[in-house]
Amino acid sequence: MASEEPEGPEEPEAPNGPPEPLEMHTHNDLSGIVHGPVVQAGQVHGGITFNVQQAQAPGPHIRPDQVPPVLGSFVNRRDDIARLDGWFGTGRTERTRDRVGLGLLYGLRGVGKTSMVCHWAAEQGRALFPDGQIYVDFASLGGPSGGSDVSEAARKCLLSIGIGESYIPASYEDRVALFRSHSAPRRLLMVFENVSHPAQVRSLIPKGPGSVVLATSHARLGELAVSGARLLPVEPFGHTSGLELLAELCGDEAVTAEEEAARHLVELCAGLPEALSVLAARLVAGRRLTMTRLARELADESGRLAGMAVGKERSVTAVFDLTYRELSPEASRMYRLASCLPGGSFDAGAAAATAGLGTDTARSLLDALEEVRLLDMTEDDRYRFHDLVRLHARERAAQEETRGTLRAAVERMVTHYLALTAFADRAVRADRLRIADLTELLSDAPDPFAAAAADDGAPAPLDWLEAEHPNILEVLRTAFDEGLFTQVWQLSEAFTVLFLHHRHLAAWKESLELGVAAAVADPTPVPAAEARLRSLLSRPLMSLGEHEAARVELEKAVACAEVSGHPVVHASALEFAGRVWERTDLPRAMAAYRKSLELNVQGREMRGAAIATYFLGRAQDAHGDLADALETLREAHRALTACDDPRMAARVLIALGTAHERSGRTDEAITALKGAAESLRALEAFHYEAEARVAVAKILEAGDEDAAGRRALVLRAAEIYESEGNPEAEELRRWLGRMPGEGDA
Repeated sequence: MASEEPEGPEEPEAPNGPPEPLEMHTHNDLSGIVHGPVVQAGQVHGGITFNVQQAQAPGPHIRPDQVPPVLGSFVNRRDDIARLDGWFGTGRTERTRDRVGLGLLYGLRGVGKTSMVCHWAAEQGRALFPDGQIYVDFASLGGPSGGSDVSEAARKCLLSIGIGESYIPASYEDRVALFRSHSAPRRLLMVFENVSHPAQVRSLIPKGPGSVVLATSHARLGELAVSGARLLPVEPFGHTSGLELLAELCGDEAVTAEEEAARHLVELCAGLPEALSVLAARLVAGRRLTMTRLARELADESGRLAGMAVGKERSVTAVFDLTYRELSPEASRMYRLASCLPGGSFDAGAAAATAGLGTDTARSLLDALEEVRLLDMTEDDRYRFHDLVRLHARERAAQEETRGTLRAAVERMVTHYLALTAFADRAVRADRLRIADLTELLSDAPDPFAAAAADDGAPAPLDWLEAEHPNILEVLRTAFDEGLFTQVWQLSEAFTVLFLHHRHLAAWKESLELGVAAAVADPTPVPAAEARLRSLLSRPLMSLGEHEAARVELEKAVACAEVSGHPVVHASALEFAGRVWERTDLPRAMAAYRKSLELNVQGREMRGAAIATYFLGRAQDAHGDLADALETLREAHRALTACDDPRMAARVLIALGTAHERSGRTDEAITALKGAAESLRALEAFHYEAEARVAVAKILEAGDEDAAGRRALVLRAAEIYESEGNPEAEELRRWLGRMPGEGDA
């Protein structure tokens, strides 16, 4: 079936209503996991519960004070602190005092960037920034798959200044715009930890005069200098500072007594404050351990890192055990099983499903764990393990639960996320082509996202998917490791609806790679599922520039689709393949689109046929067949308008604009492209809006027209690409740098 995505790479889709069931090629082997009704608010049915947070009323105007305190010793860094003061503190000149300051501290992990920022905030923050201090740790918002979530960071910033949850927009750009508006009258200090990409900082710079943004990163993000950032490298300690830190932690007398060994320890740690702090803790805790003995122990490189530990887990484990033994049997079981949950935080519904309990019961047990500090409560009423506590809980689970009990808990957790993700998928796009038959799983279960359409405070499905996507990705990893292959490919297929709107490219790629591997490993082969998932995988691969990998996936997808015997699945795979072949073999691409059109008609998939016509018209244009291209694209526009598909119709306008421009009809081209851009922005199809704006900017540049207008067009496109992790953003930033005029390039 032909593709459709509300934002991002194209995807073959079904048109009006769900496709006919693929009776010979669907698979849903969930027997033994789910029986009867599956999901009902606040209850368990067959092991599935959910807990969807209600919208919150707006909070008052508040003064945030979120920068963590400096708990350990702060040593030296006098020159660096003085530099921060000169740039952003008491040393600011009258000319720069009311500007927004931007600084980046970069250096090795563990070098002391956080301590320095927190120390400076404690010393200067309250006097210089009367409207408060906001703190965001991007490491807690991202995952192993890639980019961190700027949209979620914007949400946290809005909550910090008192914007109620229900008043926070769903889209990234609207959240950023709202934050800029509400930050304008405030003088804020904003600290961003563990930044990995310039867009994470650029997007959240406040407008309040005199505000300051300090970011830390292990990378030197030189691109921020274009936005006026002051870059401050934070280097490891030299011998003097390293010895000063050891003396602060161990005592002057200890360092004086073993000065040579102390200097050797500083050398072995390469001046890294974190490593020195760990060794100092070992020295203080070990009655018989001397600096000389410790230096001798660490001389062997093969065991040096292992020796740079203070036995922290062991001592902390003893403390945790004391609290753990005081728990009731029910709370201790919840503690153990909740350690199976993925990600940084979880809600009561996920914990209830994992433990096989009702949501209310689970919440009371979680609250009991929070009361004794074995869990933390987040601002949005979710629960979070400290990393070491999670390790302790998993140790207890491994020792006290059977392997079968833990696997059953994981199966319940995976099925819980599969059910909710499937409901969200259907709420976002009811007509998408799907291979998995989840009728039994979802039958007689109320849709938790249906209330969002009635505007009664329930979250929108995309909002839920966006907030939970790091957890869902971790669920996929866990399920694959447990050999739950059927659930993995079904969850991967449903999960992809998020990435069609919010293009977290690395996460999208990993989720589909897991889905493909699971479809191949499934004991009951499902060729249609493999074809579908390989086709979808080609989209993030193409966006990431991995064109050869995309080609390989699509050749396998077409082969699987032919075996499946389903014309719509075959048509979908050919359409995806055509877009890869366009790069090197336009005749082959056009043949693929014509065959896709034929198969869609055969399968009575008229919207799919219209989309294949659109791609055929684009290929004809690229091939130089301008008259044929214009005729084909006009037919596609008529058909898609008749199918009530304004988003795809707007995308056809982009192609028509390009064809008009090639034909020398510049005015018609600009009119079509600008109309497409505005329509796509209204439809929140931002990826394609960016494509239209770039096309207009190129036409204006070719005619050396409207420099300010084309700069605005490219800047808007660059911001969109940065928000989705698209590597094309950097090329647009370079283009902006070559343009005349000033702006946030």
